[in-house]
Amino acid sequence: MPRTLGITGNIASGKTAVGKMLLEMGAERYIDADAVVHGLYLSGQPVAVQVAQVFGSMVLAPDGSVDRKALGNIVFQDTEAMRRLEAIVHPAVGRAIANELGAVSPVGIAIIDAVKLLEGGSGALCLSKWMVICAEEQEMARLIARNDLSPGEARARLQAQSPVKPRLSLVDEVIDNSGSLEETRRQVAAAFERFLKRFPV
Repeated sequence: MPRTLGITGNIASGKTAVGKMLLEMGAERYIDADAVVHGLYLSGQPVAVQVAQVFGSMVLAPDGSVDRKALGNIVFQDTEAMRRLEAIVHPAVGRAIANELGAVSPVGIAIIDAVKLLEGGSGALCLSKWMVICAEEQEMARLIARNDLSPGEARARLQAQSPVKPRLSLVDEVIDNSGSLEETRRQVAAAFERFLKRFPV
């Protein structure tokens, strides 16, 4: 099992940018839980089939894969629907991440990037947990630009996120990504140095 570091934070807070910085600083593998979910949503995958059974065929794209936007319009408005979705997705994501970690050298460092790191099972795999934060208006602007959403759709997604403040006490490091990339990089470098001292090879 490699030394594993978990990154969490709300959608569009900048987790991917922090993960890429850590790869540049010597981490061996970056595992993006959202990309894992994309794979599980492909046509014919058991998770995609189960999602369609629970939420109906209207959440499928013409090619049989899960239409994330259509599914999002349901689950981001309804907490019970979100719970049903997470009950399907979280166990499958956990298994896929564990498989990826098995391919990393035992002396290497792996990064898990997951919005639900603290709520799902992947947090238990991490020696250290970091949270990336930024101003909500920045998250909103990034989400609209990146996911081609209307302001209303973006706001619904942000409002469905867990509040940041209660989770701050559950993590080892907080990276404030509200400023420049250089400012973020300095915080990441300092936090990574602390991680390496705490968990040497």
